Amino acid sequence: MKVGVIGAGAWGTTLASLATLGAETRLWAREPEVVETISRDRENRIFLPGFRLPDDLVVTNELEEALRNVDLVVVAVPSQYLRSTIAAARPFLQDRAVVVSVAKGIELKSHRRMTEVLSEELVDHAPSSIGVLSGPNLAREVMAGQPSATCVAFSDHEPARTVQSLFMGDTLRVYTSSDVVGCEIGGAVKNVIAIAAGVADGLGYGMNTKAALITRGLAELTRLGVALGGQPLTFLGLSGNGDLIATCSSPQSRNRRVGEEMAKARSIEEIVRGMPMVAEGVDTGPALLDLASTLGIEMPIVAMVVALLRGEIAPSEVVPALMHRTPKAELEGLSGG
Repeated sequence: MKVGVIGAGAWGTTLASLATLGAETRLWAREPEVVETISRDRENRIFLPGFRLPDDLVVTNELEEALRNVDLVVVAVPSQYLRSTIAAARPFLQDRAVVVSVAKGIELKSHRRMTEVLSEELVDHAPSSIGVLSGPNLAREVMAGQPSATCVAFSDHEPARTVQSLFMGDTLRVYTSSDVVGCEIGGAVKNVIAIAAGVADGLGYGMNTKAALITRGLAELTRLGVALGGQPLTFLGLSGNGDLIATCSSPQSRNRRVGEEMAKARSIEEIVRGMPMVAEGVDTGPALLDLASTLGIEMPIVAMVVALLRGEIAPSEVVPALMHRTPKAELEGLSGG
């Protein structure tokens, strides 16, 4: 098997390293300095410092070289750049190649999920060959060999098994699913909820607050996901609740860090400028809120985060605004707001 990984951020680099254990793997990086440091030092000093990469991992700036005759493509670029990147890659992709997205976001203008964007751009690909890999996968922990698990979802079982076989190993357990919608929505919404969790942490709130945010965030995630056709049990799994817990809790979470910094009264522009990697929740929040509005779905935590990002409320106002909403029964929140 030949594998091409598009995107040399922390997660793309990690997956490329794992893939080399079972396949000839090429990694495409947009940044020339990433190609240079990996080629020279076998280390991605910009996005994944401190880890030696496999000697047989090929890294390149050329999409044609990265994708020539590959059987499987991993798309690991930020969600807002996915469409333009895959459009540039399309001439070099074989129609039979399996394509798996690991981007966790919603396209801002179109409100499309990443597999929908891929299907629109890869018109000669069978929809069943396009899927998603999502779960509580902090790149540095996976790269360090800490026991982890993830989920890969395709509408067809065969490509899901192909991806599962490639990445399954001693320290990463890979489960399969047919719920592409559910896995993608879980990965997208959790980034926005993590910003709220970071605000709570930055304001000094404790575990009661964090648990409440995660649990009610899961309710919002499930409500939207089911409305879009996802399966309810998916949101209790790795790509839903699992990813939500990790992203809301870990100091490694970029989205949580955004919220933590906003709690210090720093502007979102200043915070984003100082981050080497993209925090997907910043752009995904407004897209999710628009999408939820068209479906008549209430997402109060997402709404508060978007208002905060737009400068419409102060960080100290987020939690009180959520606490003073109209009283409801708990299960009412799972089905209707």
